[in-house]
Amino acid sequence: KIIVIVSVFLLFSCNQAANKTKGSAKSVSSAGTKIEKAYISFRIGVAQWSSEKRCNELFDLFDKYKGATDEITFFHSVTHAPIPLDVFGQRAAILKERMEVARKRGYKTGINILTTIGHHNENLDNSLKGNYTYMTGINGDVSHGSFCPNDENMRGYIRNIYQLTASANPDYIWIDDDVRLGHGPIGMGCFCDNCLKIFEQETGERYTRKSLEKAMNEGAIDNKLKVREAWLQHNRNTISRLFVLIEKTVHEVNPVLPLGFMTGDRFFEGYDFDKWARILAGPNNVTVMWRPGGGYYNDINTSELVGKSHDVGRQVSVLPQEVVSIQSEIESFPYQRLKKAANSVVLEACSHIAAGCTGAAFNVLSFYDEPLDEYEPLLARLQEARPFFDLMANSLGRSAIEGVQTFWNKDSYITGKLEEGNWLSSGNPLVGHDLYNIGLPACYSGKHAQVTILGKDNVFALSKDEIRKLLTGGVYMDAEALQQLNDMGFGELTGFEVVKSENKDRIEKLTNHTLNGEFGGRERDNRQSFWKSSAYTLRMKDRNAQVLSGLIDYTGNEVSDCTMGVFENKLGGRICVSGYYPWTFMENLSKSSQMKTVFRWLSKDTLPGYIASFQKVNLWIREPQNGKIALAFTNASFDPAKNVILMLRTTKKEVEIYDMNCRETVIVSTGADGPYQKFVIPEVDPWQIRLVICQ
Repeated sequence: KIIVIVSVFLLFSCNQAANKTKGSAKSVSSAGTKIEKAYISFRIGVAQWSSEKRCNELFDLFDKYKGATDEITFFHSVTHAPIPLDVFGQRAAILKERMEVARKRGYKTGINILTTIGHHNENLDNSLKGNYTYMTGINGDVSHGSFCPNDENMRGYIRNIYQLTASANPDYIWIDDDVRLGHGPIGMGCFCDNCLKIFEQETGERYTRKSLEKAMNEGAIDNKLKVREAWLQHNRNTISRLFVLIEKTVHEVNPVLPLGFMTGDRFFEGYDFDKWARILAGPNNVTVMWRPGGGYYNDINTSELVGKSHDVGRQVSVLPQEVVSIQSEIESFPYQRLKKAANSVVLEACSHIAAGCTGAAFNVLSFYDEPLDEYEPLLARLQEARPFFDLMANSLGRSAIEGVQTFWNKDSYITGKLEEGNWLSSGNPLVGHDLYNIGLPACYSGKHAQVTILGKDNVFALSKDEIRKLLTGGVYMDAEALQQLNDMGFGELTGFEVVKSENKDRIEKLTNHTLNGEFGGRERDNRQSFWKSSAYTLRMKDRNAQVLSGLIDYTGNEVSDCTMGVFENKLGGRICVSGYYPWTFMENLSKSSQMKTVFRWLSKDTLPGYIASFQKVNLWIREPQNGKIALAFTNASFDPAKNVILMLRTTKKEVEIYDMNCRETVIVSTGADGPYQKFVIPEVDPWQIRLVICQ
């Protein structure tokens, strides 16, 4: 009885809180759609729906934990290579019946096409065969479990499977993340003969696979960048053509059927999400949904959780405002229950909502034909958490995230391994995210950033006009980016030059500069003999440049009078250059305090807020809506965070704090520091998130 009473009380509290903050959300798409609650779905494997008995047991479980989900999405396949058309048709017929039952039970329901072109080599004996072009690598190797989307025969197969799916009368169709151009075991594709012919038509240049690889990896930097940029545009065009086919096929069957697409960080594909979303909407501007994803399949490494949130945040930042249903991928593959705690699943969904999503798609249930008893506690926990999901989505909505952006744009992938190596294996082109662990507000769009983090080679994804504009704002960079900017002729705007670099063990020592505050003389030893990184000596090129730290050796002798400094240039831009571990090892008191002060200076006190206390906190602050601010932060530690100091750029003197049970606490400012009000939050439990509303 006590549990029932408490549950009713918490549900009432959350509903009251959600209603109270609806006015503050103003989370409206360009079409004027207000987000009333989170978009929550479950993705269901084939083994759970193939048997009518098992599927009804699944529905009974969802009915028992009403609110855990609003949508039931059925996978059409359990393995990751495309399946024969006759098998697809048989499954579509069964799914038509299952979806009718789901609707009668009160759920929206649809089909997730796991394999449009295929992921990788799996279950090949029972997968698609025929006269189709395999996805082809730059060396001519092929993936037998994925196919070229430019192959006309494959396009015919795709047309057929989407016709079958649309004819099964789903409420929506999801396109899975196999629609990308990186596939096992070949890596990046597709470099089949047909794709090379299309590239020749696009560029006027004829290549073989061998000569194209050479052009991408050898020669002058400008020439390599030109070829790489053209190939990224080729990749954008390939996916655009595929989506034109899918949109036309589906909407010929049902002109208003919504389409959804699952993504990850799609740098090699050209990150053209805004264009692809509008293609999928079609001429009738049909609803489009999005499912941003990334790798976090178990909770062994907790840092991967927020890392995925940053991946998700980038993906959301590119989407058109009219895309409102943004359900983060929550996946525990291969779905063994103890791989990820129920509390981790809940926190992950909250963290991704904080980073820009408006809901979550849970892919966490067994893919075996067996009872779901072991998963019932997870369902119960998600039902408990649902009111908080709703409160977060309603309060944060689709408002933009402001703060510190780790630079990237749609062309960022062209900068990988510019000096040597294989471009196609260069991986993620961003620097690390450690700076976001000390309480600086994350941001994923240059349009909404007050400070930009710039790493080596980032500048090659920008035009000279774009670089100049960037240097009129706040920029934090490493010594290698400094050298590149100076070589490009921007030295008068950077204030420093690189003198030398060393791989000997060095220790950073803070100067008595005002930006270092009380920490002048403090040291940071990051042990170069363990974690390899060069230590750079800088020289001031302008009298307005100022030193924040130098280098000493293990005897305490000074070996460099400047490894980090700040400069305000003639355009009003503020620059900070760091030559000693600029991206990592920020987690001691003196360095984390210095960095917050520096980033506030770089922004000219326009940062929307930050965590001033010494805790491991991830922070997302939304652009004010009608003068009201909403934000969320996570205590990303196994220690309780006591007396968390939130500095918020506002004139308001009160904020409302909501915990994950929707309990509200009103915090009154204890004073101001310039444009920032100081709010002290007494305690946040380990690995808990808080929602903050400033009315």
